[in-house]
Amino acid sequence: MSVAENSRSRRARLLLVVAGLALALVAGLAWWLWPQAEAGSGEAGSGKTVPVRIALASAEPLVLRMKAVGTVTPLHSVVVRSRVDGELMRLHFQEGQQVNAGDLLAQIDPRPYQVKLAHAQGTQQQNLAELENAERQLQRYRELQRQNYVSAQELSDQQSKVRQLQGRRLSDQASVDEARLQLQYTRIIAPVSGRVGLRRLDVGNLVHASDTEGLVTLAQTAPISVLFTVPEPELPALLDAVQAQPALAVESWDREERRQLASGTLSSVDNRIDTATGTLKLRAQFDNADQALFPNQFVNVRLQLGEHPALLIPDAAVQFGSQGNYVHIVDKDNKAQRRSVVLGPADDGRVAVRSGLVAGDKVVIEGIDGLEDGTAVEIITEEASTRAGA
Repeated sequence: MSVAENSRSRRARLLLVVAGLALALVAGLAWWLWPQAEAGSGEAGSGKTVPVRIALASAEPLVLRMKAVGTVTPLHSVVVRSRVDGELMRLHFQEGQQVNAGDLLAQIDPRPYQVKLAHAQGTQQQNLAELENAERQLQRYRELQRQNYVSAQELSDQQSKVRQLQGRRLSDQASVDEARLQLQYTRIIAPVSGRVGLRRLDVGNLVHASDTEGLVTLAQTAPISVLFTVPEPELPALLDAVQAQPALAVESWDREERRQLASGTLSSVDNRIDTATGTLKLRAQFDNADQALFPNQFVNVRLQLGEHPALLIPDAAVQFGSQGNYVHIVDKDNKAQRRSVVLGPADDGRVAVRSGLVAGDKVVIEGIDGLEDGTAVEIITEEASTRAGA
């Protein structure tokens, strides 16, 4: 074989190797790209829709509320003290009992004060007898003086004696009244209706009028009030609402704002702003017939300022982007459309829309992720969800 033939043979073998490598490379690329192309083709041609839940934009009155935190405060809180000294004989209440104004709470030993009253009454009777005798004597002196049997000086002296005894009669009556009052103070009665606390003294102890702790505390619980504050910037809206309707509705909710405890009305507004906190103090009053509110309890307060017409949607439909607030609506072709909205006040899971929507628009509240303009959607109803769960 010649040299030229050997050279051609080597070139042919080299071309065959290069061609084989190229075919292998093409086959590997095809094997790697085929699943992705198939998946993409499947997605593009599947025609699947996005399941969503919707709510209708509705024109309804929106209740404007002002939220605050407050403390339950009794309208009357009294430390029941004895006004006389003596031994505590009996207690006529149970701890935590609900009592009415005028109910007997405790009894102090009355015997020393009964003695003082009897002594004052005895002294009064003696002086009254002396006064009656002096008045009869004065009458005789007047008759004798007209007959010139006694002098004018003697008559004047008798008149002075009678006036002196009349003054003593008034003093004796005051002593009797004071002794009777001290005797009445041995019966300690409830000054207001309310719930009594824990007693601070037991029967048999000596009680003094100077004791500062007293026998027990009494707190009025029905009706009861809640004290709360609102910031100074909200004062104009509050005053406008108070002028339009003085008895604004107030709701009291528990600490987690999951359960409403009571409903009442705004009873009073403080006359000055606290400069240290920049807040205004308000008081709301509640009937509290079921005793749901307890003194010193922490509550959340919702003060209703009034109702205003608004276009409302669930706040779950609102999305927040770099270009402002927006929602997704479902058009008549069941395709998603993005709408920019201007929001107003919110209340109880709903928010007012000032512009961007009209009543009856279907806003998406679930399944929002991944929605774009033109995305086909399937509206899921409660009935369909129940059947799917079953």
